[in-house]
Amino acid sequence: MKKLLFMFLVTLSSVANAQNAIPKSATDIAPLLIGEKIPNITLKSSENTAVQISDLLKKKKTVLVFYRGGWCPYCNLHLQAMAEAEKQILDLGYQIIAVSPDSAENLKSTEQKDNVKYTLLSDSKGELIKAAGIAFEAPENYKSVINVHSNGINTSFLPVPSVFVVNTESEILFEYVSPDFKQRITTELLVSVLKNLK
Repeated sequence: MKKLLFMFLVTLSSVANAQNAIPKSATDIAPLLIGEKIPNITLKSSENTAVQISDLLKKKKTVLVFYRGGWCPYCNLHLQAMAEAEKQILDLGYQIIAVSPDSAENLKSTEQKDNVKYTLLSDSKGELIKAAGIAFEAPENYKSVINVHSNGINTSFLPVPSVFVVNTESEILFEYVSPDFKQRITTELLVSVLKNLK
């Protein structure tokens, strides 16, 4: 009986570990799907205050951007493009929120560098990134940079750059998820999508 119980517990713990394990590569992720909800998780603002993501999402329809960090030139170009299109996006009734594993302090420098006025949030532990199904194991050559930019909290994962359009109930209406970090949705296409979702 003890042996049977032991085997059951071993099996149970290996299943739990498999569920907690993040994919080895960006092409192995399983993102949340259209119609599913963004889970409510506490993140940090650039002022280092705790923020419930659902509290922000319920205020207004949202363009929710996940990016690798302020150290990534492709992410910076994307954040700048979003900043340039922000007025159009706001006029369509949406807000922009961007999430990365960077620490709250590093969000500040990204705001200044990329001329960002929309909300940047820190998910250094990767709780929302993992729950959204877009986390994967960071390649070795990225581990030191993500460690530095998360103030030592993140040493192991990266998000696949993604854009989710979400309603005030946190439901996903549209998503663009690209395992190739060099490929981002253009703001022209995004604005067109937002107009069609109205």
